[in-house]
Order: sequence, then C-alpha cells, then structure tokens
Amino acid sequence: MAFVNWARNQLGTPAEVRVPACVADVVHAVRDAAAAGRRVRMVGTGHSFTGVALTDGIMLSPSALTGIRSWAGDRVTVLAGTRLRVLNELLAERGLALANMGDITEQTVAGAIQTGTHGTGRDSGGLADEVTELELVLADGSVTTTGPGEELFDAARVGLGALGVVTAVTFRVEPAFLLRGRRRRLPLGELLDSLDALTSDNEHLDFFWLPHTDACLVKSGNRDAGPARPAGVVKHWLETVFLENAVFGAACALGARLPELIPRINAACAAALMDSESVDASYKIFTARRDVRFLEMEYAVPRERLAQALREVRDLIELMDWKIGFPVEVRVAPPGDAWLSPAYGRHTAYIACHIYRPTPNPAYFEGVEDIMTRLAGRPHWGKLHTRDAAYLGRVYPRFADFTALRDRLDPRRLFTNDYLDAVLG
Repeated sequence: MAFVNWARNQLGTPAEVRVPACVADVVHAVRDAAAAGRRVRMVGTGHSFTGVALTDGIMLSPSALTGIRSWAGDRVTVLAGTRLRVLNELLAERGLALANMGDITEQTVAGAIQTGTHGTGRDSGGLADEVTELELVLADGSVTTTGPGEELFDAARVGLGALGVVTAVTFRVEPAFLLRGRRRRLPLGELLDSLDALTSDNEHLDFFWLPHTDACLVKSGNRDAGPARPAGVVKHWLETVFLENAVFGAACALGARLPELIPRINAACAAALMDSESVDASYKIFTARRDVRFLEMEYAVPRERLAQALREVRDLIELMDWKIGFPVEVRVAPPGDAWLSPAYGRHTAYIACHIYRPTPNPAYFEGVEDIMTRLAGRPHWGKLHTRDAAYLGRVYPRFADFTALRDRLDPRRLFTNDYLDAVLG
C-alpha cells in the first residue's frame, strides 16, 4: 500500500501498514520491527511536504488512536491520531481552547507537534509550547511519559519522530475565549515601516504579500469580551470559499497555462481584497480553509531580519522575472524552548513561500533558501528545504544535544528514514 502526502509530492511504499488501536499495539509493532531488522514510522495525515513520515518498513497509521483520554483542570490528554479540527470541537464542547494554533487543522496532534507546526503570536508560541507531557514508545519497546524538567521532554516535543513513537499528548488549555479577527489591505512598504507597531499591538498577526504587487492582506486577532459577532453566512462563504479558494484556484490554473498573465492576475486579486471584521470562537478565527494544492518552503528567521528578508525576496523575484502567483505568508512567534523548534531561543518571523502544485519552480525555492540561510534561517521541518545536519548544527544551539540523546535512545536507528538521515546525520 503506497502512501501519498496531501501535496502529492512525496510517495512511499512501506513493507507493512498497521493501524494500532492502543498503546500496546504500538509497542508490539516497534518490537516486531526491531526483531525483523525493519524500520518503523508513525504517519499523520500527510500535510508535510518533506519525506519526514516515509518508511520502507512498518508504517503505523494512527487513525484508531483518537479522542480525549483524560481531562483535569487546565490539562487535556489526547491520543496521537486526533486531528486538530476534532480537538478544537472536543475542547469547545467542554468550554476550553488552546491558546494558539496554526491555520490548517487537518493534521494529527502528534504529527503537528513533531514537525514544529505553529500559528502566529506575540506572546504565545507554536503547539509544542502548549504541551505539558508526552507519552512515547521508545526503541526498546518501553513506554515512557516525559514532562518539564526532563531533557527528553525538551527534545521530543519537536522530535521528528526520531526519538520514539508519540502515542499521547497532554496540552495546557484555558477557558474558551473570543477573538476579534480583522482583515485589511495595506501597501507592502507601509507594512514594513510599521512592523514593530503591528507586532506589538496585536496578539496575533499574519499577513500575505502578493508578488508583482504592493498589496498585503493583513490579518490580526485580539481577545474580545464579546458578544460574538461572527461573519454572516453569505460574507463568510464569499471570502473563504468563493474568493480565497474557488476564484483563487481558477486564477492559479489560468496562470499555469499563461504565466505571462500572473502579474495582472495578482493585481486583480489584490483589487478584490476586502476589509472585514468579526468576533468569534478563537479556533474559528485562527483557522482557514485551503483547497488549492501547493508546494511550500518556510523559514524561521530572527524577527529583526524580517523586513530585510522580505525586501530581498521581492527584489529577487523581480530580478529573475519569475512569475509567482501564490502569496508569501509571514507570521511571528516568541522564543521557544523545545530544542528543535525553529523559534528556539529567539524572537522569530516565519516566511513561507508557496508555488501552485502543478507548476513547481525549484529555482524560486533555491533562491529564497539562499536568502534565508544567509540570515541564519531555520527551515520548518515539514516544509521543503535542502539543509543538512552540517548546516542545522550551526543554527540550532541544542542540535548536538538532540543527536546525542538520539544515539542513546535509538542506536540502531529503528525510527530513521532518508529524510532524517539527511537532517540529523
């Protein structure tokens, strides 16, 4: 049975696929793999663009490891295969919410954490920063639970599946809250000049720049006392279903056939951007619908280098005369403490470049990567990049600690694959 990811750029053929229904099933699979000299990996829903989930050995599908295991106070323990959108709904039913999250919710909780999935936040970081405990099956088949104060906890929260198979995650949650979501159009130059004010004045800031234009769609989210004022059904459909997906998908398809039209298509898209505001449950403001398939590269750079990085990307696109239809997305995060979090130890800006899936442009990603690495950028583990262990060891202060812990926990490399061989050595 072949495994194909969401973007359809990664294909793997495991020797065997298992669907564990409990932790004991995962233990059994790990021990079987070790005895047979095979490798073993747990997949998520395929929302990584890299080969991080692939294996030629035993592939574990967590589709039966779902739901909330326990809930006590501000701690909720959820099984590894639970999708983020399901977790949001389960928490909402209990009057609870995560402090922050990304805009795509199809990932499993374990897959999202292991690859460093993040949203945008002035004070709150990525999903790994909201984890208070992890349950893992280690290479020797033992089950362990790790929490704050332990090196395994700081290593395994963004562990790439290299230290063990995550079977359950405990999150710190809080009472459900409302966010006031605002969308507005700003010129790129004005936005870059006011970045410090925008990031300090908003709890959550996310913006998209349309190449070949000076237009940015700026999204901000701030807590609101209510009452809720959700977007009307028609307006919500017009913005999120029709314009951002159906019309945008048609524009991408047209640009794929006639690349010379992309600058004019982008100008038309920029003209269609609408200002809006609504107050709704936090997870409904955080999340977005993404129907158009794309390829993505994302780098985390020091926050103070954001404006420079964006200007260099803009200048490079124009210099090379590339026709780029997809927007460049920017988010921010405070310093993280998970060893392999791209935000580890520094205020961070995430810059994500996308390409329409049917028209890959390796030169664009290569050029952007050159810019980001000159600025000490760290690649998102689930997004396309070409960095190896030699480079990553220079930009992650705890990289050597991570690989040393891996040597102790998995000396036979039961959990490795080609991707991990490249990025971890």
